[in-house]
Amino acid sequence: MADGDVGKRARDDDVLNEAAKWRAVRKVALATVVATWGSSPRPAGSHLAVDENGKMIGSVSGGCIEGAVVTEALEVMRTGAPKLLEYGVTNELAWEVGLACGGTVEVYVERLEEDTLGPLLEDRTEKRAVVRAVDLSTGAHTLVYPEAASGPDAGDSEILSVARRGLQDDRSRTHAVGERRVFVEVFNPPKRLLIVGAVHIAQPLSRMASVAGYDVTVIDPRASFATDERFPGISLNGEWPDDAMRALDPDRRTAVVTLTHDPKLDDPGLEVALKSHAFYVGALGSRKTHAGRVERLTMAGFAEADIARIHAPVGLDIGAVSPAEIAVSVLAQITQKLHRGTEARA
Repeated sequence: MADGDVGKRARDDDVLNEAAKWRAVRKVALATVVATWGSSPRPAGSHLAVDENGKMIGSVSGGCIEGAVVTEALEVMRTGAPKLLEYGVTNELAWEVGLACGGTVEVYVERLEEDTLGPLLEDRTEKRAVVRAVDLSTGAHTLVYPEAASGPDAGDSEILSVARRGLQDDRSRTHAVGERRVFVEVFNPPKRLLIVGAVHIAQPLSRMASVAGYDVTVIDPRASFATDERFPGISLNGEWPDDAMRALDPDRRTAVVTLTHDPKLDDPGLEVALKSHAFYVGALGSRKTHAGRVERLTMAGFAEADIARIHAPVGLDIGAVSPAEIAVSVLAQITQKLHRGTEARA
């Protein structure tokens, strides 16, 4: 019945892309976790796609309720009427999938139509931030973009507001919008961290950021520093920092940190970062070091407001001493900036 093990954690994009391929030749239903209470094996926004033959990909519970959801999905494909389902996960089942206790999960099941996923997957390919808002009562759904103007009525404005907040929090959840329950499913571009300088601090920082969900690239033209042995599993770029940064094109989901203490390497990277949409720019160095950096950037034509984007000395002030502690402070500050935006300053 299944493609591989039910508990396999297929990435959401993999599930949606496969569902779109199936839909081109046969009926498909998509089950989405829209709310959870207590412990839940899968968070809101998790998907399970089921075709008319019962073939499936993805997971909404890690195996606890998949069988029941598949049965409901087959019915939804037959009738075309979406269903909002609620399941209790017992303590015994929760224990089997690695949780300390059970909980409740709410799953929305819909039949995919030809135009359901196309625009969304196009946005994903183009790395555009987008929210899929689904009215759980009617099944009506729309794509919401953070840069959109407010809608003509309060309802649209409220959906836009919760969509923007969801994108900032990077969290899918169900909201009460007037008398409606609307599931706001967040599709952000991948988070990236570009580190200039394959120095000692970059080693724990790159590992920690990878665990936190960032695609990490370490940029350093010094071949003896940027080695696979020192940075196993991390993408390395041996170009000069400004060339590498221009090619990587930092966007609103990108953080940039310079760590070399060498203006010949740090400054070119910073100049590109400050001209980009990177949500975070940080630079290692003392206040005295940063004063010299500010002077150089000013002479290079950068305005005071641009230079003020740089978090320097980099990281939250937690008394960090060792490279690993400094890495913790840097990642904490990046996380704060990601979720709190303009509220977060060093």
